Amino acid sequence: MENTVIDLRKIFISMDTSHFKETFSSEEKCLEILASAKWQNGFVCHKCGGTKYGHGKTQYARRCTSCKKEESVTAHTIFHHCRIPLPLAFEIAYLVCGTPGIAASNLSQMLDTRHMTCLNFKKRILECVASHGNLAKAI
Repeated sequence: MENTVIDLRKIFISMDTSHFKETFSSEEKCLEILASAKWQNGFVCHKCGGTKYGHGKTQYARRCTSCKKEESVTAHTIFHHCRIPLPLAFEIAYLVCGTPGIAASNLSQMLDTRHMTCLNFKKRILECVASHGNLAKAI
């Protein structure tokens, strides 16, 4: 089974802050963009390798028609098990992409969010960068 890679920097690179905030303004928009990036080359089931799918129980989820395994759009991405709203997670990723050395305390002040929330998600992003050489997550 071949892995695909989502490089968020390619999505963010042409956006200024106002365009970013408009594009990633809601959970719905974030899920839509993530789904199109994740499955740009088609769906491949992580369990059995099947390529045919139906709609899952939640929005943008896909259910393999071969093994019936359901995969959410955030599964196998840096947003998997993310306990903060997706627009906030995308904004942290956007800011870290633009300024990798930005301090978590600065993120916290800019986004009016808990310091530990920013620190933990920034750490997740930077680990992804370190393991893949860019802001991408093998899925």
